[in-house]
Amino acid sequence: MNVLILAAGKGTRMKSTRPKVLHAVAGQSMVERVVRTARHLGTSQTPAHLVVVVGHGAAAVEQHLGSFSELQYALQADQLGTGHAVQCALQQLANHPVTLILYGDVPLIQAHSLQPLIQAAQQGHVGLLTLHMVNPTGYGRILRNTRNQVVGIVEQKDATEAQRAITEINTGILACPTELLQHWVSRLNNHNAQGEYYLTDIIAMAHADGVPIDTAQPVYPWEVSGVNSRQQQAELERIWQLHQADGLMAQGVQLLDPARVDVRGELTCAGDVSIDVGCVFEGTVELGEGVRVGPYCVLSNVRVGAGTRIEAYSHLQDATVGAQAVIGPYARLRPGAQLADEVHIGNFVEVKNATIAKASKANHLAYIGDAIIGERVNVGAGTITCNYDGANKHRTIIEDDVFIGSDTQLVAPVTVKRGATLGAGTTLTKDAPEGSLTVSRAKQVTIDGWKRPVKAPKPSTPQ
Repeated sequence: MNVLILAAGKGTRMKSTRPKVLHAVAGQSMVERVVRTARHLGTSQTPAHLVVVVGHGAAAVEQHLGSFSELQYALQADQLGTGHAVQCALQQLANHPVTLILYGDVPLIQAHSLQPLIQAAQQGHVGLLTLHMVNPTGYGRILRNTRNQVVGIVEQKDATEAQRAITEINTGILACPTELLQHWVSRLNNHNAQGEYYLTDIIAMAHADGVPIDTAQPVYPWEVSGVNSRQQQAELERIWQLHQADGLMAQGVQLLDPARVDVRGELTCAGDVSIDVGCVFEGTVELGEGVRVGPYCVLSNVRVGAGTRIEAYSHLQDATVGAQAVIGPYARLRPGAQLADEVHIGNFVEVKNATIAKASKANHLAYIGDAIIGERVNVGAGTITCNYDGANKHRTIIEDDVFIGSDTQLVAPVTVKRGATLGAGTTLTKDAPEGSLTVSRAKQVTIDGWKRPVKAPKPSTPQ
């Protein structure tokens, strides 16, 4: 099957220098969302052949989609309508019996709504996705004869008053036999109010040629909503977020306010997960049984074990957290943070590229970077691993049952042996031996007769 994605438009109403299809909905560009949906329409034996029609900002669109190595591109240098866009791509279509046409600015179309169209085209028919709207202003209307057969589509600007009263509209999404599509598209003209080549004109050609036209409707009306402005982008974002929230609650997730949770990727939750307001989930996030996420947290590509609490205003990115842990409030886990069960990371603690074993704690104001920390370690407030020498990163190793006093600096590379204690204020530049107290402090001195400076009197102002 061919899938043709039309993505050449400029998007003037977006008021942006970026191509319209590169603007995001729920954390992914609109065109990327359509590409991902199209990829799932094929099978492992016969994957879909994907062609993207580019125009305005073509180089930027192709670069953005560079990770999809299977994509082919067709250039529509001048945007002369949807029919013209398809004409520009005819040579790129593979010798597949069916071609499906999608749009790069209609990002939320779902695969289940496309299946009836594909099945119709496989039977030699045209499959057309339509929608009934209370207010169809601006959309092309579906024309039917007395036998309820589709005979054509008329655009709003070309419609008569009677035709404008029709409430069934064209979404633009269709599938048909590839050979027939090539034949009909080559016959398009621009004799209309817009002076454009309308793809919709092939519907009348199909009827004239005796080809049945089957219609289907999307499961959700918002699937066929296009984005032409920032307002429409924001509206579609909210619709999609509420749809995802409904799905999570149906699975048993407690959302304190469904209108204030954003999922910008894939969120998987086990049972009895609770999510407070203002949380954002990006990339792939997995939350285990009974996880509690406090308000205004951001989780990006994170796996969290059962029973863990993530307190308010914590930021976790590319990290793994074990079961029964406590993170935050105001904690930050950066890429490479791997925390075992029962680890506590408290307020204003930052962990980067470090593994922390079971039941270890850093509860206050600490930086742990490029480190390996054993079990049952206590990291005091104000402790930092000095891992960067200005050119290279170095590793700190802290073995099991170590106690690190407050305001300690560990100058890597350095190892703190099992059971060692570091006194408060220590700057450790050499390995600390097992089971011993290590302290480095300047001698405390009291200066007799010292007086605190006082402010000099201000000069008097002349009268």
